[in-house]
This record gives sequence, structure tokens and C-alpha cells, in this order.
Amino acid sequence: MFKGKFITIEGSEGSGKSTNINFIQDFLKQKNIPFILTREPGGTPIAEKIRNLLLDKANTSLCDDAELLLMFAARAQHLNELIIPALESGKWVISDRFTDASYAYQGGGRGLSWQKIAQLEQWVQGDLRPDATILLDIPVDKGMERVRERGETDRFEQEQLSFFKRIRDAYLKLARENPERFYIIDTLPAIAEVHQQLHRVIEQLSDYFRLYP
Repeated sequence: MFKGKFITIEGSEGSGKSTNINFIQDFLKQKNIPFILTREPGGTPIAEKIRNLLLDKANTSLCDDAELLLMFAARAQHLNELIIPALESGKWVISDRFTDASYAYQGGGRGLSWQKIAQLEQWVQGDLRPDATILLDIPVDKGMERVRERGETDRFEQEQLSFFKRIRDAYLKLARENPERFYIIDTLPAIAEVHQQLHRVIEQLSDYFRLYP
């Protein structure tokens, strides 16, 4: 068991991860909880190079299996170089995406075998799983409206609407199958209401982890 806690933030495109992660950071600072913020794919110099390969929209010939393997290659580096040492030192790790994203994007979106993903998950992570996962949920059409408003898109954001509908369905399936770990936040309402939802969840988690370290 690690001294620190591992919290992952998940959600499909346009769900407001950046804004809401900033809110979570501010909350943890106010509570004087030591933490690091990281992201996937990426988080370390080597993993960030893999991220660039994955997101570059010029890489149209990248096959689905290669995409999945690159995700887990980046994850292996991320875990060994950053996440595990931080957890061992007693810090909370807040990660913008983790393995649930592989089930959602490569499993749901690309249609790859969930069993294949589970095998890679066990190989790369062993028994390490997030202590809690916050799923930022939004209807696909509304999320993609937000993406288009931002302008420049990456290789994933250029996919068809049906791709993102499969991703959302996969995330909600994961949440149903892991109710003890998932906390769903509806990000469609005004930001103040979204932050109220987030505040309740983070407050609950911080209290729980202190009572049951």
C-alpha cells in the first residue's frame, strides 16, 4: 500500500478537464495536501515524446494496435519515473487520464478487445489501480461543440461523432462496473454548479482518505 493517494480525472473531449483540474488543484492547496499533477499520455520527458507521436494528426497511418501499445509504453515510463515514486513519498497524484482512457478510447472508440487491454494493464501496472476516478461527463454533441470553439484539433479530436459516442458509452460502462471508485460529474451546467459537484466529491475523498489511510 502506498502512502499517497492516486486520483485520476477522466472524460471525453470537451468535458472541461483543464478548468476542473485547476479547481481541484486549488482545493488541495487550501487543504495543505501534498500533491503532483500529471497527464497521460505524457508526464515525463520520454512519455511526452510518445504523446507527440500519438496526437500528431500527420500520423494517419498509425494502426490501432500500435496506438494501444504506445499508450502503455508511455504509461510504463510514467509509472516508474513519476507516479510510483510520488505515491511512495506520500503525495497525492492527480492524473489527467490513466488506463480507463485506454478502455474508453482504444477499447470503446477503436473497438479493440478489452481483454487485450486488461492484459497490458496487469503487465504494466501490476496491482496498482487509482484510489478514485472522477469522470467528467457531457453529452457528445455538446462536448464537440466546445472542441470546435477551441480551434486547432489533434489526431483524436478529428474523429467522427460516432467515435466519441462509443468513448462516452465505454466510460459510463466502466463507472457502472466500478461504482466504489468512480464519481461522475455532470459538466453540462454552468461552471459554478460543476464546481459545487466537484467540491463535494473532493471534500468527501479527502475526509475518507484521512480516516482510512
